[in-house]
Amino acid sequence: MATTTITSENFQDTIQGDGIVLLDFWAEWCGPCKRFGPVFESVSEKYPDHTFGKIDTEANQDIAAALQIQSIPTLMAFRDGILVYREAGALPPKALTDLITEVEGLDMDDVRKKVAEQQDS
Repeated sequence: MATTTITSENFQDTIQGDGIVLLDFWAEWCGPCKRFGPVFESVSEKYPDHTFGKIDTEANQDIAAALQIQSIPTLMAFRDGILVYREAGALPPKALTDLITEVEGLDMDDVRKKVAEQQDS
């Protein structure tokens, strides 16, 4: 499997690195999470240069609370330490690969400029 288990101990180090990080917030009791899990795992194997992490919201309630996760599955994408996507709900394989393509194509200089503008206002 090409996914990593994310916990309180490795969360910050994982999201702050360079490159693309996709995080799947899930729980054992969640039916849609169980259906999305294999999709996430399968797609992760096609992108070995990206980090795919799974966060069990039951075992890591501190992370879920800090990020205000209110429904699962929730998918987040970070690029170069910046949150660039956050959405609740399971994605089919094509939508997930399309999302990855979009994140790969981002102009990060433009994204950093927009983040700076939001912080200044």
